[in-house]
Amino acid sequence: MNKLAKICVGLALALGSAAAASAQPTASTKPQPAETATDAAAARVEALTTSMSQALRLTPAQTERVRAINTTAVRNVEAARRRYRDEPQKLRSYVESVGLARLERLKDVLTPAQFARFQQKREEKMGIPKMGSNQGNPVPGLPGE
Repeated sequence: MNKLAKICVGLALALGSAAAASAQPTASTKPQPAETATDAAAARVEALTTSMSQALRLTPAQTERVRAINTTAVRNVEAARRRYRDEPQKLRSYVESVGLARLERLKDVLTPAQFARFQQKREEKMGIPKMGSNQGNPVPGLPGE
């Protein structure tokens, strides 16, 4: 799997799993399915934004801009999951494009140091191996070490 695909899978996992820890429906109140999806998406946005705000030490203004970016990304991924639930290739492609758009928007909000830390944390979370600074890409057609 190439690096871009891993990044997009990581975005989908981050957007999809952030609510798992924070959205717990109670037994006494059973919300309707539409409310549950909306509440879960809002919980994902908040969990993702809070995590980013703390890890990157965002200013209040940056936090609000990041929240708007995360809201758009989560809504787009959720809509794609509904629309392409029976077409995994299209879903994967759409989620990839949402992830790339989100990254571009985040670059405009974060400082270079914050964005570098964001990339580092994302790669750690997705399990992307680090390359040493003196290593290059293997020659095409030859096995890498």
